Amino acid sequence: MLPPHREQTPPDADAAIRQTDSDAALARLSAVQKRYLDDPFIRHLIPRAHLQPPRPPLINIGTYVRSEGIDALVDRWLALAEQESSQCQIVSLGAGSDTRFWRLATDPRKGCLRAYCELDFPAVTTKKAMAIRKSKELSAVLGSPDSVSLSHGGTALHAPTYHLLPADLRQPPADVLAPLASFLSPAVPTLLIFECVLVYMTPAASAALIQWFVDFFSPSPHAPSGTPCVLGAVVYEMFGLEDAFGRVMRANLQARNVTLVGAEPYPTRASLPTRFLQHGFTRAHALTLREIRRAYVAPQEQERIAALEMLDEIEELELVLDHYAITWGVKLACNPRELKAPWIDWGLAPVA
Repeated sequence: MLPPHREQTPPDADAAIRQTDSDAALARLSAVQKRYLDDPFIRHLIPRAHLQPPRPPLINIGTYVRSEGIDALVDRWLALAEQESSQCQIVSLGAGSDTRFWRLATDPRKGCLRAYCELDFPAVTTKKAMAIRKSKELSAVLGSPDSVSLSHGGTALHAPTYHLLPADLRQPPADVLAPLASFLSPAVPTLLIFECVLVYMTPAASAALIQWFVDFFSPSPHAPSGTPCVLGAVVYEMFGLEDAFGRVMRANLQARNVTLVGAEPYPTRASLPTRFLQHGFTRAHALTLREIRRAYVAPQEQERIAALEMLDEIEELELVLDHYAITWGVKLACNPRELKAPWIDWGLAPVA
């Protein structure tokens, strides 16, 4: 007798992409354990964090440079908002296990933060919402228990400043981003953060995503004079995958069922700012992690990092860092003279 027919469960095509978030979280945990970074919150988002083995020095250093570069841009954004005597908003797309909200909410500038929104796959936001509710340390930062709630079957979490939302960012932005309109004000300077997310999307999908925000933060005809209408964006991802080393990187990821469908339009560092300039951004710039490590990290900090672990693979490290970049752009939808802070100059500055 033949066994009863059972329908085969289709493979989860996005599981490999979600796994990259787990890899990044474990890399950050390792960098914290080895004292490259200070992040007391990451361990609460990783199951059995105390049992996780450390990552190699190459990964720890790469994680450090990535974090330092993005942290510097976010800190500068908050400083400009403070200079403007304004609050600001941050939207992290493909946020995964990122702890930035908790780090900012316990920072002296926490009063500058009007809203912080995170979006990711429902499976990711469900896992994160559960971890937040389980951790006294994470929950305490959100506010009183009465002000924190779950919605959408546990895939979304809301607090006075923090909002965790489920979204497949490849879908039409008008559908998946509509809930943001309830939490964001177009009149408040807003920073978008894309950490290793757009490279997994088609260029058309990522362009539509950015354009939605450009349209949302464009000044309304009814907006009062002097309304800031300042939109910033940061992208961190790999690029330049057509050379020999890049092809190896691509092949390694493909072996894990990860396809970089969004990398093709950006073969060089010089091509990266076009991601923003084609949407009318006022200014955009990009740096590789190799450049940031060499010229944007203070000498005393470089000495501290060099003393943490022995690194033999210097050449390999520089090749890897040369294929990852941080790109940032700012769009001013009003006359810069109407602003108190020099938003046009927002960006990374080399150390003296």
